[in-house]
Amino acid sequence: MNSPSRKPCVPDVAPEGPGHGCPGGASVAGSVRPPSPTARLRSRTGQFPGHWEGDLIIGKGGTSALVTLNERTTRYTMIQRVTSRDSTTVTDALIQMAHRLPATLMRTLTWDQGAEMAQHARFTLASGCQAYFCDPHSPWQRPTNENSNGLIRDFFPKGTDFTHITDTQVQHAEDLLNTRPRRVLDWATPAEKIEQLLNVAHTT
Repeated sequence: MNSPSRKPCVPDVAPEGPGHGCPGGASVAGSVRPPSPTARLRSRTGQFPGHWEGDLIIGKGGTSALVTLNERTTRYTMIQRVTSRDSTTVTDALIQMAHRLPATLMRTLTWDQGAEMAQHARFTLASGCQAYFCDPHSPWQRPTNENSNGLIRDFFPKGTDFTHITDTQVQHAEDLLNTRPRRVLDWATPAEKIEQLLNVAHTT
């Protein structure tokens, strides 16, 4: 059976000239871009929030994992533990995570390559959030999530068996990350920034 078709993602800003854009200097001109690429570009400056990056942090034995999501403008992090990496389990977790926020703050999701997203259409239907996919071996196309996963590894080092980790421990790590002041946010915290957006969403 053929895998579902996927939309490759491209960098928010693709530098011009040879040797830039895709690894090896390949052109990104033929890539399928998300609707309104300007909106995704401006999301990096805080004008259009709601664009997320995500991936899995794989546990010991390759079965359990953490689903990690990061909002680009606020650096807000969401983490959910799953005991299986199958597509149904991961999609269910993503739908639950998306429903934690208003739809206006969950517009797009850029994900790494992975069979766990075979049901991406079901995720989009349930959440209203369109999923896009990075080119193979291109973690630099989701840099916010890549950096955040490194921070999450401070709490759960490689070799952690997430079947032996509680949801309370995962929530504690999420809370600490979201209440850590960030220089990129002028020393505000992700929690403060997402709260500002939530207040706007609730009054519009």
